[in-house]
Amino acid sequence: MPEYVSILQPLGPVALALAAVIWVAVLFRVLRRDHEVHRGRFAGLARGGGQRLRGLPHQRRKGPHVEQVELTPAEQDAFAFLARQFSDDRLA
Repeated sequence: MPEYVSILQPLGPVALALAAVIWVAVLFRVLRRDHEVHRGRFAGLARGGGQRLRGLPHQRRKGPHVEQVELTPAEQDAFAFLARQFSDDRLA
C-alpha cells in the first residue's frame, strides 16, 4: 500500500460492505420471522373483502355529472372557424 494512502481509505469500503451484509441478514431474518403467523393473518384480512377502510372516503360508483351546453348555430359556425384557423396555423 502506498505511503500517501491513509489506513482509513481502504477501511471505508470494507465498513460499508460489512454494514450492507449485516443489513441484508437482519432484513432476511425479520422477513422470515413469524412468516406463517403473518401469512395466516393477512389471508384472513384478504378473505374479509366486505370490510371497508374507515380512513378512506366512500368512492362513487359512477363518474361526475357531465355538463354540456347547447350552442346556437352562430356559435357553432364561430367554433368551426376557430378550429379551422388553428389547424391551418399548424400546417403553415
